[in-house]
Amino acid sequence: MANVLPRVFKGIALFTPGGDLIYGVDPNKQTQWHIHLCHGLQQIMGLSDSPHFLVPGYTATVERRFDPQTQQLKTIAEVYPAVQRYIPLLQALFELETTTNWHIAPWQEEYCNRAVIETYQPHFPQLWLPQDLIIRLDPNLAQSTPKNHQLHNDVAKTIALEAAEGYILRLFIKSDRPSAEQTLNHVHRLLEEGLTSPYTLKVIDLAKHPEQAAIHQISTTPTLVRVSPKPIRRIVGQLDDIQRVLNIISGS
Repeated sequence: MANVLPRVFKGIALFTPGGDLIYGVDPNKQTQWHIHLCHGLQQIMGLSDSPHFLVPGYTATVERRFDPQTQQLKTIAEVYPAVQRYIPLLQALFELETTTNWHIAPWQEEYCNRAVIETYQPHFPQLWLPQDLIIRLDPNLAQSTPKNHQLHNDVAKTIALEAAEGYILRLFIKSDRPSAEQTLNHVHRLLEEGLTSPYTLKVIDLAKHPEQAAIHQISTTPTLVRVSPKPIRRIVGQLDDIQRVLNIISGS
């Protein structure tokens, strides 16, 4: 079931070059914890070291705070160019309005040099291979102090195990269609509210990656595919019938 986001919070998302995502929500907004997400990614993917080189170029941040002058909630969202294409997914995860103004962070060559990042690929090949992971790891579950180190390891292992045993889904959309963002938000809420088992959702934008249509034999968007468990199941076209969608996903 979905975890309800607090009224005010800070959210941080860390992507891999392959498009996987680990993110967290901190209601206290007191910690800077990119390092915790890096460590979580290391544990879950079995990396030889923490992928610190992904920060900040492969990150996005969202802060929702109360503005005492206007007496309203204010949202500040920032994303780096390397992961700008994932804004629709971020809006769904952090429950943002479609009108949210995203600030594109200036590219910092000393921290985000593409040529330098590519040199890490031979040592961290898992990061360049899409593994259909969307993982939430909040700060209270990612403490790295010696006292809680074993707890962190246990949490990471549990998340990895659940991801392996749950549903693996792919959603094929075209971002150049007006309904794409609405479809993404609808599917995310449907899965969060309707599935009792863990799942990972990989979103593939055929407008940006048209070759994926032939590879996965997709002729119509949106198409939601259950990759695992077998057999593969497809839901083509409208996804408004919630019970039908859930029955197909959870069917044997």
